[in-house]
Amino acid sequence: MPSNTIRKGHKPLAVGLIVIAVALVAAGVMSRRSLAGQIKEASTPVIPVVSVLAAGQATGASLELPARIEPWARAPIYARVSGYLKNWNVDIGAPVKSGQTLADIETPDLDQQLLQAKAELATARSNLTLASSTAKRWQGLLAADAVSHQEADEKAGDLAAKQSAVNAMQANVDRVQALQRYTRLVAPFDGVVTARNTDVGALINVGGAVGSELFVVSDISRLRVYVNVPQRQVAAIKVGDKAELSVPERPGKTFTATVQSLSQAINASSGAMLVQLTVQNDNRELLPGGYASIHFDSPLSSNALSIPPSALIFNKAGTQVATLGKDNRVVLKQITVSRDLGNVLEVSSGIDRNDQVIANPPDGVATGDVVRVAAANNAKAKL
Repeated sequence: MPSNTIRKGHKPLAVGLIVIAVALVAAGVMSRRSLAGQIKEASTPVIPVVSVLAAGQATGASLELPARIEPWARAPIYARVSGYLKNWNVDIGAPVKSGQTLADIETPDLDQQLLQAKAELATARSNLTLASSTAKRWQGLLAADAVSHQEADEKAGDLAAKQSAVNAMQANVDRVQALQRYTRLVAPFDGVVTARNTDVGALINVGGAVGSELFVVSDISRLRVYVNVPQRQVAAIKVGDKAELSVPERPGKTFTATVQSLSQAINASSGAMLVQLTVQNDNRELLPGGYASIHFDSPLSSNALSIPPSALIFNKAGTQVATLGKDNRVVLKQITVSRDLGNVLEVSSGIDRNDQVIANPPDGVATGDVVRVAAANNAKAKL
C-alpha cells in the first residue's frame, strides 16, 4: 500500500486525540476553579452575632434563700413521775392556756410512798417529844447535882438528833408531795398542742429523752424563721431589715418577716451565717417546721456596676468580660466581682458605665475580633 494512503488514514485519528486532550484539560481547569471557590467560601470567617448592654447600677437586685420555720416557743411535756395515764383532756391542734391541764397520771406507787413518809414522820415526831421531855428532866437533875454534866449533854445531843430526824422526815414528805403535783400535766404557756404521744391506760415512765414526750405545746402566734446567708451577702443583712416570706402551700401570697438577730459567725462547713427572722402568724396561716423561701431586697453598692452572669469569661488571664469597641471589635477587660446576687453580679472594678458589655460572648473570643450586634439590641440595654 502506498505511504500517502497510510498518512491519510492517521490524520483523522490524530485530530480526535487532540480534541479529547483539549476537553480533558478544560474539564480539569473548571474543576479546579469550582474547588477553589468552595475553599474560598469555606475559609470566609463567620461573624458572630452578639447582644450588648450598658453596664450600670442594678435595679431590683434581690437575694432569695431557702429557710425553715420554727414556733416562737416549743415545750415538749415529759413525765416526771411513773404510773398510768388516767385521762387526757386535749388533742392535737387544740389551743391551750397557761396552766391548763393536759392529762392526769395515776400513781399508786407514789401514793404508797407518801403514806410511808408520813408514817415515818409521825414516828420521828414521837421520838422527838420523848427526847425533849427527857432532856428537860436531866437538865433539872443537873441543877440539883443529881447527874453528871456528861449524862445531861448526852440527853441534849439525843434531842438534837431527834430534831434532825424529824426535819429529814418532813423533807421527805414534802418531796413526795411535790412529785404528786406532777401527776397533773399542764401547759407551760398559751399555745397549741402540736403532738400527743400517749393514751388512756398507757404505762408512763419518768423520762426526758427525745421521742418520749407525752405532749408538745407550741406558741405559733409568732414564728421564728432561720435562714443561712452566704458569706458574700452577710454584709447586706442588718437587724431590723424586712424580707418577704413565701411558702409552697400558700402560692402567690407573701408575708413580711423582720430580721431579729444574726449569729455573727460563719459556719465553716456551709460557708454561711445563720440569720433569725420573726413573722406574725395571727391567722395561723404559717405552719411551724415547714419549708419557706425568704426574699431579701439587697441593694448594690453605690459605686458598683452590674452585669449578668452570662457575660463572664474565665480563662488563664482571670475573670474577664468582652466589651464592644470601635468598628464592632471586641475588647476584653479584666474585672473584679465583689458580690454574686444570683441574677446579677456586682462588679467593683474593671469596667465603667459607658462600656457596652457583650452579654453572650462566643467561645474563644479575643480582643480585636469582629462581631455583629443583634438587630433587636441596637439600643443600649440596662439591667
